[in-house]
Amino acid sequence: MSLAQLHYTSAPQGPDGPGGPGRPGGPDGPGSRFTAVTPGIPGSLLKEAEPLLGYESPRDAPTHPGVAELAAFPQAFSHSLLSDGTRLLARAVRTGANGGGPAGSHTHAVLLPGDAGLPGGGLPISAWNSSRWASAAPADGFPAQLEALPPSGLLGREALVGFAASRGPWLPGFLASLRELTDEAPGRQDTGRAARIVLVERDSADVALWIALACAVLPRDRADLLTFTTYTRRPRDARQRIVGVLPGDAPEPDGRDHGCRVHDCTAPVPPEHAPTPDVWAGVAARVWLGRAPELFTEAAALPGGVFAPGALAVVALCADLAPGPDGRTAAADWARTHARALGDARLRRLVEAFQAGAEDRTAAEFAALTRLFTALPDDLGQRLAAGLAPELRAGVADHGPGIARPVELLRVADVLGVDCTDLLPGLAQRLARSLLAEPEAADTPDLLTVLEEHFELRTALLSALDALAAEDPPAAVRLLGRTALVLSGVQALPHLRMCAGAPWAPAGGGGDGLAALHAALRACGVSPFTDPLVLRTAVQLVWDGGAPAPGEARRVLSETGSDAHRAAGTWRTLVRAALDSPADSATATATATGVEDADAAALAHDLLRCFPDELEPRVRGALLLLEFAGEIGAGRAGPPWTERVLALRAEAEPVEPAVLARVFGTLTRRLLSEERPEGELYALIHCGEPQLLTAYTTAAQEERVRDRLRTAPAYTADCFIAWSSLPGANRAWDSARTSLLDKVLRPAVRALSDEDTASVERSLERAGLHRAEEFRAWNRPGALSRLSRRFGGLGRAR
Repeated sequence: MSLAQLHYTSAPQGPDGPGGPGRPGGPDGPGSRFTAVTPGIPGSLLKEAEPLLGYESPRDAPTHPGVAELAAFPQAFSHSLLSDGTRLLARAVRTGANGGGPAGSHTHAVLLPGDAGLPGGGLPISAWNSSRWASAAPADGFPAQLEALPPSGLLGREALVGFAASRGPWLPGFLASLRELTDEAPGRQDTGRAARIVLVERDSADVALWIALACAVLPRDRADLLTFTTYTRRPRDARQRIVGVLPGDAPEPDGRDHGCRVHDCTAPVPPEHAPTPDVWAGVAARVWLGRAPELFTEAAALPGGVFAPGALAVVALCADLAPGPDGRTAAADWARTHARALGDARLRRLVEAFQAGAEDRTAAEFAALTRLFTALPDDLGQRLAAGLAPELRAGVADHGPGIARPVELLRVADVLGVDCTDLLPGLAQRLARSLLAEPEAADTPDLLTVLEEHFELRTALLSALDALAAEDPPAAVRLLGRTALVLSGVQALPHLRMCAGAPWAPAGGGGDGLAALHAALRACGVSPFTDPLVLRTAVQLVWDGGAPAPGEARRVLSETGSDAHRAAGTWRTLVRAALDSPADSATATATATGVEDADAAALAHDLLRCFPDELEPRVRGALLLLEFAGEIGAGRAGPPWTERVLALRAEAEPVEPAVLARVFGTLTRRLLSEERPEGELYALIHCGEPQLLTAYTTAAQEERVRDRLRTAPAYTADCFIAWSSLPGANRAWDSARTSLLDKVLRPAVRALSDEDTASVERSLERAGLHRAEEFRAWNRPGALSRLSRRFGGLGRAR
């Protein structure tokens, strides 16, 4: 059969064309035109074919190329579909100048019937660089008979596998685009609206290799109809499905906005491990890189079609090629439903391939292998399980981050009958730590399912969680607040049970801390005398990491005894209750009556008695300070007070602010009473301790002192004598006495009746006439009063 031919050229031609007037373009005719056409080709077909036959030089091409430059011009080798089903196979090349003019081009094309391919059965792409392509029009204007277009041999198997290796990074993306184009709805025409692959290469011969590679993947009927061109300047206007361009003509890789899947092989190499969402494309790329393109034909003969990733992965595995974790997963799922199509020998070979260890095996692959296991004959299933056992056990024992994978692998091991009993304690420990660190992980279906299925794991996990809850109760509370873990059963789990009942109305929230502690200990079901650690957990939960009030702490110590607190380590919490509990506004009333201070002092005494070996020197000093303050407040301490307090403070530095507030408050209140020992006020004045004198001034402004000043003239006289004494003793005392006289005593005296004022003066006269005179001068308005405040009060304090 002779092929119908077209010759189309842009070289300057004569006015009539070959053969004289009436022929379609003569050798001397102007412009681009047909220069030789097989007789009988309809004019309408020529008109449709003509736009497909032109040649546009690269944008930077020389106008008058030499011989070497002409050889470097790209070839536009194309296969196009015409409207009547006829196919147009053409090769366009740049030609030299004619008569000194600009260079032209020549296109040699053949027409192929829609239902027949090239003579000899070759694919259209096999005609690339065939020796029968002409680079010039026949001299007589009549095409010579053309029986075939024999292959050049440039696109053979070795050339393709070598090219695939050189384009490895771009293979998965190209093959994914090829599958997408091939899977589009049948009957879609190759028009300008059709989606296309755009290949950016510097050499059109490389584009031809890409096309040949695609045809080797496709079934014969689809490869025969694949349209392409190895070169164009206008890829968006091309009618072919695979289009080659030079780098300067590449469209932007803008997704599918213009129907172009752009693969720029001149750009930087894509990342080696870039994700390939198309599983088939990933496996197909590995097949090419494994130099085994014949596997595409083998896979196409299996159920599922040419683009079934599982079928291709199966034949790859049987050929000792690694299809990757996604490919192995697809192979396992495909084999589960098509095992009979493989035959016994190939199925056994597939099982052997799955048995081989794989460091990149995913949980999804293990799940697929589990499903395959249930569909295999017993002997093959046991072989698969035996081969996977070491890998499964290693995965269950893995100490890496996260809990999802070990849990998933344990479920797989259960289905395959792989014994992991000895690994459960270690897994339970890791699960417990992970769950406490990330409580949201407890809601995963796989974990809940495996806990329902595994009594041993559930038991070990709850025991591990209970032990960890003793170390970090708040973390266990967060976990139990998010998960459906049930604590019923025979396990004691005292710490978890307390955490499950939280919150226990901690005392810091205004509740009864001691009652909450009792409730928590009842919930755990274990006595603190049997297991002292439950006391620690209960204390942490009730007081939320803080400390009880001193009175509560004293009762807790009394009820449980020192041994339990020593073993549980909660004696430190009791020490904090004594040293850190603030005497703030919330406890102002208690402080004023001495109840809170008395509790703190009594607790300090108990702690010194119960934990003599545990207390460090500084803490011991602070507790001794509190204890002595309690003695002062109870009236049991003999002098010296101030000297002893300051000495104990020096031993306990740095002293907690709450301790200083309590001790200085107790001391100064006693110094403001008439029953203070002789010389204590003198010691206070001469110590010059700013904090202590500030505390004294603050205590003097309490309501009980103001009330005494208003109602007890003798007390008022005593305060005047004390506060006007020893001016200039030190700066701190001068500041304190001025504040006491002006802000405390003067407002109280001004509010007294004349009779009460006279009573104050009489009390002062009994202490010495000069005291009364100083008082009258101090109480007199005006300048004299100011002078008296400055120079009066030369006596000694008591």
